[in-house]
Amino acid sequence: MNARRELRNNRVSLFDGIEEGGVRASSSYSSHEIEEQDNETALEGLQDRVLLLKRLTGDINEEVESHNRILDRMGNDMDSSRGVLSGTMDRFKTVFDPKSSPKMFSLVVLFVAIFFIVYYLTR
Repeated sequence: MNARRELRNNRVSLFDGIEEGGVRASSSYSSHEIEEQDNETALEGLQDRVLLLKRLTGDINEEVESHNRILDRMGNDMDSSRGVLSGTMDRFKTVFDPKSSPKMFSLVVLFVAIFFIVYYLTR
């Protein structure tokens, strides 16, 4: 029985200070100091998250600005294309004017015939 008691005392001394779920706070730390430490740790974690969000918003801002530049260039290209297309449509209107319709009809038929002849000769 003495051996059991000695084993039990050894076990108690070995696991002294450990509670279920974690280590017991040392008596040298007050609860206020522990709370202050927890607050500092939480504050550091919060600062890291804020810095991460700041970098992320900076990256998003850069992406938005680059996309805006691309869209501006596309808009300018579309405007110039619209100008070219309207000029082409004006030329078509003058070509297909009803006053010159018999001449145009014969010219179109001639071009289609030449196209088919060249197509069959190259085939």
